[in-house]
Amino acid sequence: MRLIALAALLALPAVAHAQTPASVEQPLLHEVVSQVDQARMHSDITAMVGFGTRHTMSETDSDTRGIGAARRWAESHFRTISTECGGCLEIALPADTVTGPRVPTPTEVVNVLAIQRGTTDPNRVIVISGHIDSRVTDVMNFTDDAPGANDDASGVSAVLEAARVLSKHRFAATLVYAVLSGEEQGLLGGKILADYAKAQGWVVEANLNNDIVGNSEGQSGIRDTTRVRVFSEGTKSVETALQAERRRYNGGEVDSSSRNLARYVDGIADRYLTNFDVDMIYRTDRFGRGGDQTEMLRAGFPAVRISEGAENYDRQHQDLRVENGVHYGDTIEGVDFDYLAQVARLNIATMAALASAPMVPADVTIEGAVKPDTTLRWSAVPGAAGYRVWWRSTTAPQWTFNRSAGNATSLVLTGVPIDDYFFGVSAISADGYESPVVYPGPAGAFVSVGDPPARPR
Repeated sequence: MRLIALAALLALPAVAHAQTPASVEQPLLHEVVSQVDQARMHSDITAMVGFGTRHTMSETDSDTRGIGAARRWAESHFRTISTECGGCLEIALPADTVTGPRVPTPTEVVNVLAIQRGTTDPNRVIVISGHIDSRVTDVMNFTDDAPGANDDASGVSAVLEAARVLSKHRFAATLVYAVLSGEEQGLLGGKILADYAKAQGWVVEANLNNDIVGNSEGQSGIRDTTRVRVFSEGTKSVETALQAERRRYNGGEVDSSSRNLARYVDGIADRYLTNFDVDMIYRTDRFGRGGDQTEMLRAGFPAVRISEGAENYDRQHQDLRVENGVHYGDTIEGVDFDYLAQVARLNIATMAALASAPMVPADVTIEGAVKPDTTLRWSAVPGAAGYRVWWRSTTAPQWTFNRSAGNATSLVLTGVPIDDYFFGVSAISADGYESPVVYPGPAGAFVSVGDPPARPR
C-alpha cells in the first residue's frame, strides 16, 4: 500500500524547469517587464563613460571627471526619480575611509543608496547592486581614461532602471537600489553596504548583484543573446564548524539560501521573459574572480551575482588601445543594449515578485529518520496565506514535486522517505505571490541561525 501511495505522490504534476515563483500568473510582473526603456539605459551609460575615469582613487572635486562627479550624478539621478514618485525614495550615502593593498593612501569610499520603504514589511529588504568605479590594466592607475561601459556601468544602469520602474509601484518589502564604489580596489563598496545593512537591522532576503551584464559577444566572436549566468554559493560563508558537520552528514551543499534564490530567479525568467534563460552556475563567482556579493555573503545575507553569458576579456580591465587590429578597452561600443534590457527585466521582475511575496518560512525543521513518512514544520510568517512543501531527488537541480499545506505550519508527506529526497517550504500570499523555497535547518535558512542540537547517537 505504501508503494501505491508513493507512486500516487510522484504522479503529481511536476514543475518542468524550476520552482514556480508565483502561484498564479501576475499581471504586475508582466507590466514592470514591459516598462524597461533601453534608450534610458543607453543614456545612463553614455553619461557614466563621459566622466573619463571612475577609478576609486580618481579626483572627487571635479564636476565632470572622476569618481566624485560620477557618484554625485548617480545621487542626482535617484533624487529625480524620487521627485517623480512623490518622494518615495530616501537617499543614503554610507561611506568609509579605507587603506589597503590597492588603496595605499587613505581614501573615502562612498556608496549611493536609494531606499523605497515597504508598506507592510519594511524591515525585510531586497537589494539590487552594481558598482560605479572603473579601472584599466593597472589597477592602481587612476589617471588614464577608464570608460567602464560594461564593467560596470551596465550593472549601474540596471540598478537605475529598476529604481525608475519599480518606484511607480508599492510593495510589502523594502527595495534598496545600491550604486557601489571601490569594487575594483577590493570589494570595498560591498563591505560598506553589508556593514550598513547590519547597522540598520535590515533582514536582507536577497541581494541581486549585477556586474558585467551588457555584452553578448564572447571572446570567440560568437554572440549569445539568450543566456545570463547567475552565480550562487553552495555552502554558506557564515557556516559554523558544527553546522558544517551536520550538513556533511545530512546534505544541504546545494541548498543554501543563495542557491535557492538563484532557482527563484531562474523561475522568473522561465515565466516572464521571452527567449531569455538563466544559466545557474554552482559557484560563488567566476573562477578566481570576485564581486561585491561576496561581502554580503560574508555578512550572512543571501546574495547572487548576475553576469552576462559570454564574456570578452579584451573589453575588461584593459588600457584603451589597438594592437594587431584588435580593439582593447571597455567602451560603449561593446554594450548590446537589447541584451542589457533583458537583464534589467529579469532583475525588475524578480525584485517585484520577492517584494510582493511573504518572507520565506522561518524555523523550518524536518524529521523522518527510520520512518516511512517525512514531516516538515515551520513558523508562520507575516503576510502568508498558505504554504507549499517542495521536494526533489537528491541529484535533481530544481524543485520538482510539491504539495499545498494550506495555512497549516506542518505537513506529513505520507510514503515519501526522508532519505531519498531533499525538501523545502515556500510561503504564498493571498494574491498568489510565492517566496523562494527554504531548505530545513541552518544550511538553508535565509536568516542566519545558531548551531543545531547535537545529533542523536
